[in-house]
Amino acid sequence: MSPSEWTEAEKARFRQDALDLVIPHFASNENLGRGPKIFVRGEGCYVYDLDGKKYFDSFATLLTTVCGHCRPEVTEAVRKQMELLEFFPNYEDAFTVPLVELARKLAQIMPGDLSVSFFVNSGSEANETALKMARQFHVAQGRPHRFKTIARRGSYHATTLGGISVTGLPWFREYFEPLLPGCIFAPAVRDHERPEGMSSEEYAQRCLRELEDLILFEKPETIGAMILDPLPGSNSGYPLPPRGYLPGVRALCDKYGIVLIFDEVQTGFGKTGKWFFCEHEGVVPDIMTIGKGFTGGFIPLGAAVTTPRIAEVFRRGPGSELRSGSTYGGHTVACAATLANLAIIEQENLLDHAAELGEYLSGRLGELREKYPVIGDIRGIGLLWAVVLMADRRTRRPLDPKLGVGSFIREWCYRSGMILRNNGDILVLAPSLIITRDETDMVIDKIDQAIAAAVENFHLG
Repeated sequence: MSPSEWTEAEKARFRQDALDLVIPHFASNENLGRGPKIFVRGEGCYVYDLDGKKYFDSFATLLTTVCGHCRPEVTEAVRKQMELLEFFPNYEDAFTVPLVELARKLAQIMPGDLSVSFFVNSGSEANETALKMARQFHVAQGRPHRFKTIARRGSYHATTLGGISVTGLPWFREYFEPLLPGCIFAPAVRDHERPEGMSSEEYAQRCLRELEDLILFEKPETIGAMILDPLPGSNSGYPLPPRGYLPGVRALCDKYGIVLIFDEVQTGFGKTGKWFFCEHEGVVPDIMTIGKGFTGGFIPLGAAVTTPRIAEVFRRGPGSELRSGSTYGGHTVACAATLANLAIIEQENLLDHAAELGEYLSGRLGELREKYPVIGDIRGIGLLWAVVLMADRRTRRPLDPKLGVGSFIREWCYRSGMILRNNGDILVLAPSLIITRDETDMVIDKIDQAIAAAVENFHLG
């Protein structure tokens, strides 16, 4: 049924059943108290709710719908595959044609020698698998004492038990401790936090010395892996690393025999103007985890992609195999959908489009910062941007979180027909790669009006 065919009573029942029968992911009881948002249709960068109201989706649903909603090319690929073979598991010795074709495609576009894929259902599962890969790699090499994993404070890696064990954000961890043993945390590394008078390169070297001190304190022979997001995600507002930091981490991991895992679940597949953020620094990890925009949001799929050097350990004969798997990992139809999604990215030249439009978006956001003293920082790259609100940007004094300024702006935008994501007083943008310049101007205009409303409402200077 279309929205116009539902009666008001039927809509009310949908809303009540949503509240009564479903626990949302990362539910917000505060937001639910205003009533559930139920969406029924999507097209391009827009979605439509139960009442038929149209919204611009400035966060690509959840950093997923990189080529826009309801692409007919993907629909057709899914239809064709469903008519051939809807599913057969990638189990023991069984493969399907779309899965092998997708593995070929990843071997082509992944940086460096990342070419061997383990397919799962999500980015969380990809990170969980990467941790298991690193652990079994060392055990198989006769190094079972290498059980520790270095992660970074301020980074998010998953909702699984292993994933939250290496997530450096207390909110995600507090109800589930004690977590996995051996997870140790290096400081967050954010170029915008470097001391005054220190160059980006100097700050990178200081951070690398701190990391090496941690490795030496914990004893290198006990450390199996380091997992990091080369560009941390929306929870921290896409803080860029200082220049030279990522190559330095690669060198330290090589020096001490540590498996390096890059989590590009949020940042991969064109969002930064390249396939992956690590390509901006020319650094290749031992394992990369991918998801979200990988499939364009059409069907769940993720992967942990590694090098032949790592994969060889799992192929030495009976008993050496990687001991991990799930029923639907590498789902046949999901692989077909993902191949179609990647083809759109290439055919429409969306990597270059994201880089070019990112430059324009950076300039427009800079104009907003000049206009409103409440905007402290503008940071990001490509089509991933954060607007950080502050009470005083000169002293970097934050707003009182009890005011809820960021949430006020989000709700103002929603009432005005635009979905905007906020993490407290950080407003984050991650639109589909197909966004046009006119749509970019519309997004900026909405944010402009919403901030003006917030300044008046909260009497901000």
